[in-house]
Amino acid sequence: MVHAVVGAQFGDEGKGKMVDYFAVQADMVIRYQGGGNAGHTIVNEHGKFALHLVPSGIFNPSTVCVLGTGVVIHPANLVKELRTLQEAGISTDNLVISERAHLVLPYHIWQDAYEEASRKKKVGTTLQGIGPAYQDKTGRFGIQIGEMRDLRRFRERLEQAFAAKLQRMPGMAEFSGSFEEMWDELMAAREVLLPHIQDSLPLIQKAIRAEQHVLLEGQLGVMRDLDWGTYPFVTSSNPIAGATSVGAGIPPTAIRRVTGITKAYTTAVGEGPFPTRLDDAFGQYLRDKGHEYGATTGRPRACGWLDLPTLRYGAWLNGYTELALMKLDVLSGLPEIRVCTGYELNGEVHDTPLLTADMEQVQPVYQTLPGWQEDIDDVSSYDDLPANARAFVEFVEQRVGVPIAYVSVGPDRKQTLVR
Repeated sequence: MVHAVVGAQFGDEGKGKMVDYFAVQADMVIRYQGGGNAGHTIVNEHGKFALHLVPSGIFNPSTVCVLGTGVVIHPANLVKELRTLQEAGISTDNLVISERAHLVLPYHIWQDAYEEASRKKKVGTTLQGIGPAYQDKTGRFGIQIGEMRDLRRFRERLEQAFAAKLQRMPGMAEFSGSFEEMWDELMAAREVLLPHIQDSLPLIQKAIRAEQHVLLEGQLGVMRDLDWGTYPFVTSSNPIAGATSVGAGIPPTAIRRVTGITKAYTTAVGEGPFPTRLDDAFGQYLRDKGHEYGATTGRPRACGWLDLPTLRYGAWLNGYTELALMKLDVLSGLPEIRVCTGYELNGEVHDTPLLTADMEQVQPVYQTLPGWQEDIDDVSSYDDLPANARAFVEFVEQRVGVPIAYVSVGPDRKQTLVR
């Protein structure tokens, strides 16, 4: 069975925890898009980890973990992440890197800084070089990681690409280092990564034909999708379920299960419209109690009430077969909980996201639900949740039209309630 796990909001929903939870039973986990700007926080019996590139199934030694063709990879950063895992006693022998995945090179990071500094209105990029790497990929200037095998040809391609980059953007020179510094960094990473680089397609075909459990793990969420998100405040790839088959190398007809991951409230990092954003004591309460700081950048996340139009929008685009509702415990202690049921613009109420220029002007329409005072961190059964907590879950489920199969009441893998 092929099972896609996708973000139902702006990213940072808790996909890493749920992939870690599902991976206990999985034979293969494939990261299908994005790069090191992902920040999947995992808490399990091994400790607490922030994974940026490595698939979240790495903690299960019998699970094959694939960095898929749709991912862009910064070699030195991947090596650092592997060493952090190895120092914690986690084997990384089960990691496979698709030879077709594209490289994030040092000059992509320099370009990212140059372009963001040049913008009058910031996009809020993480400055990880992800956007420029995807630009080169679609512009046919990119370099695939499998090309690192042939050193002579790789150096020739890299010299040409570096020179062309500086020629097209001479202003980038003030942000850049030398070619030889970049080459030395890549050569050090190459020695570590070469044993993991291979043609991943035969492995994936074999797993699917054998009807093994294959998990597809993405980065960010539907509202940061390049085509369907709040453009231009989006990522440079497609996190939605439709992109899983492209980035992983799987026919779309093979995908049987799609789990959408949503928090019990809404958060976002970066710029762009966020209708339910709370710049008040409630927003700070959610940020502090939910530890809402980016795993990659450390930036504080904007926090707000749950946005049902976004969830309904994602339900259509992704075809969720189920939802996982994360961080329900963060809402404990609030006397009332508000939920956005629509957006008001010029006297008309809309129940789905609009173009970004309109989203910057909408006013959220709220429904208020009673809160609960009890701590729920130690609750081990859904039926043992406070009545108002269950009512909140069931209200969301009914309004989105997708069953909520999992409810998370804490960061640990064990703090996951199955309905």
